Amino acid sequence: MKFAILAPGKIAQSMAKAVMEIQGMGGTQLELYAVASRSLDRAKAFATQWGFEKAYGSYEEMLEDEAVELVYVASPHSLHYRHAKMCLEHDKNVLMEKPFTVNAMQAEELISLAREKGLLLAEAIWTRYMPSRRMIDDMIAGGIIGEPISLTANLGYAMKHKERLQNPELAGGALLDVGVYPIHFAMMVFHKEIEKVDTSVVMSPMGVDWINSVTLTFEDGKMAVLHSSMLSPTDRLGVIYGEKGYMEIQNINNCEEIRVFDTEHHMVACHKVPKQINGYEYEVLSCMKAMKEGKVECEEMPHSETLRVMRLLDAIRGKWGMRYPCE
Repeated sequence: MKFAILAPGKIAQSMAKAVMEIQGMGGTQLELYAVASRSLDRAKAFATQWGFEKAYGSYEEMLEDEAVELVYVASPHSLHYRHAKMCLEHDKNVLMEKPFTVNAMQAEELISLAREKGLLLAEAIWTRYMPSRRMIDDMIAGGIIGEPISLTANLGYAMKHKERLQNPELAGGALLDVGVYPIHFAMMVFHKEIEKVDTSVVMSPMGVDWINSVTLTFEDGKMAVLHSSMLSPTDRLGVIYGEKGYMEIQNINNCEEIRVFDTEHHMVACHKVPKQINGYEYEVLSCMKAMKEGKVECEEMPHSETLRVMRLLDAIRGKWGMRYPCE
């Protein structure tokens, strides 16, 4: 499979490393084929660094290359819709960095287009694809903490200096950048419809969210209390509380360890996660599998879940009165 990257920024470096390592394993039939940037020099430098065969100075030119099979879209949030649509219109399968789009309407249109054309369209929210997710699900299903009743999760980094996060034109703010992880964490545990959304926010002078809290009450009475920030680091902890104990996930952004406690707060189990390249490999391997099977979505992150999350993000921002210029 000939793999291509659209917009070779920082996150694309991590993806390139993962693909290069997968390629080195042998037997995967994965090729670092093309990279496209608005700057040909930048594309050439990226291609040389990571061993891509071709470099293009425009996205359109790369998409006109009939050999390209899967495109990883790594541009800013505000451009995801435009770039993914461009890829699909050129009959390219797409793995798109999170958040999927700026709003649910954009997501719905892209998913409809992908299904109409029979092309894969997948959201690159890496925590959905990691083996740690299956470990957590299996432990919950096994009843080690009993019936899950509530959970808490947070994610924050000191990122106030990043211009793209401060800029409403680029769909900045904590929610779409880091807040999606606590939200996905909650929705991977609780699958019922959300009955109520309560939220508070601290806005920046430029009109994006600096800090936010979100409490989700599900129709079966379960609750998730979530927090994200772009002003300071948080402990990145996720805790699932059940009738027989609770489970701590160390770093919800890239699970490092799963600790299980009983009702007396004694640790009864501690599970390390499998060694990984950098975590990005699982998304690509899932895409390859789906494409081989002729599917338009990945099992780990189906379109229904992408839309479920995007609609919730819209509802949260609606409560804040925060709308992006690109909408």
